[in-house]
Amino acid sequence: MTNAITILDGSMGQQLKLMGAPFRLPEWSALALMEGPDYVRRAHKAYIEAGAEVITTNAYALIPYHIGEERFASDAVSLADLAGRLAREEADAAGKRTVRVAGCLPPLFGSYRPDVFQADRAPDILSVLIAGQSPYVDLWLAETMSSIEEVETVVAALTGDARPLWLSYTLKDDHPDLADPRLRSHETVAEGVRAAVRLGAAAILFNCSQPEVMGEAVSIACATLRGLGADLPVGVYANTFPPMAEDTESNTGTAVLRPELDPPAYLDFARDWVERGATIIGGCCGIGPEHIAVLSRELA
Repeated sequence: MTNAITILDGSMGQQLKLMGAPFRLPEWSALALMEGPDYVRRAHKAYIEAGAEVITTNAYALIPYHIGEERFASDAVSLADLAGRLAREEADAAGKRTVRVAGCLPPLFGSYRPDVFQADRAPDILSVLIAGQSPYVDLWLAETMSSIEEVETVVAALTGDARPLWLSYTLKDDHPDLADPRLRSHETVAEGVRAAVRLGAAAILFNCSQPEVMGEAVSIACATLRGLGADLPVGVYANTFPPMAEDTESNTGTAVLRPELDPPAYLDFARDWVERGATIIGGCCGIGPEHIAVLSRELA
C-alpha cells in the first residue's frame, strides 16, 4: 500500500508459550529468560524472518509484579541486560536488512490497571530496566501505557537519553462507544496525544487492545497531530484477547485468544489503520510470525 509502513514484531509471551519455552504465571515471558533464553533468541529470529523491521526486547515481565521483589532486586539488571543482548544479536544477524531494537518499558504494576500505579516506586523500577537494556537498544518503547501519568513517569526516567521514545497507549476495549475511544484511565485519545507531543515523543502508538477499537483512535490521533502542527508517526499493534474489563487482574490467568483473528482477518484491520493514517503496524498478544509475514508482504 505504501513504502512508508514500518513493520513491528508480534507477541512475545504467547509466542514463547507456543514454542514450548519455559512458561508459567506469575513469571510469564520472563521465565524463558531465566530458564531457556535460546527460546527468546529463536522468537526474535522468527519475527525478523517474517519481515519485522523493529523487534522489542523481552523485558515486559521483568518487574516485581511478575518475578517478585526478591528476584527483581537480585537479578533484574542482569535479566534486562540479557533481554537487550539477545534482541541486539538477532537484529545484527539480519544481514543487509536493518532491524532496529526497541527497549521495552512496560506497565510496572500490572497491565490495564492505571488505578494501581505507584508514582513513588516507579522511578526505581524504571531505572533498573533502562540500565540493563541501554547498551543494546536503538529506541525506547513505553508500551501498554494506561494513563498520561504513566507516560510522564517514563519520560522523566529517560531524562538525558537522546534516543527516540515511542509512547504506546492501551485503550478501553469494553468502552461502549467506538467513536469515543479512551485510555484505560478514561482520558481521551486526544489528551493522550497532546501529552505525548508535549513530552517529546517520537511516535504515538496504540497496543494491547482489541483491533475493533483501534481505527477511530488512529483517526483522532492523526487529526490531533494535524491540529498541533506535529509530524509524528502513528502506529497500532493490537491483541487477540476478548475485551478486558477495568478490574482485570492481568497475572491471574491466560486469556482465551480469538481464533477468528487469523492473518487475513488481522490484515483487514491493518489496512483500515493504514488508510486512516497509521504508518507503524505490528501485533501484540496472540499475533505471531504468521501474522507479521502477511503484514510485511501486503503492507511494506
